[in-house]
Amino acid sequence: MSKKLDGATVRHVARLARLSVSDEELARFAEQLSSILDYVAQLNELDTTDVPPAAHPLPVKNVFRADEVREPWDAERALSNAPDRQNGFFKVPKVLEQENS
Repeated sequence: MSKKLDGATVRHVARLARLSVSDEELARFAEQLSSILDYVAQLNELDTTDVPPAAHPLPVKNVFRADEVREPWDAERALSNAPDRQNGFFKVPKVLEQENS
């Protein structure tokens, strides 16, 4: 490719992205974006006909443990680390206002 992006193109892309850029940044971004596009052009030259599409470069497998039936915690154990409790329940600050009906 080796085509340099001009300032007008970079300014247009910045405007689409809702970014404000200075004249100094325009020159720097034009150079950086041109380098990125050159690299993408190199990648497009690769023959990928025998390469299956993939969402991840490595095989991804979820590892789940087997479900085990266990006795549930009693209220005292569940509340043992609670910073505040009341009548066997967690006590938390009010987050919603209720209207009187």
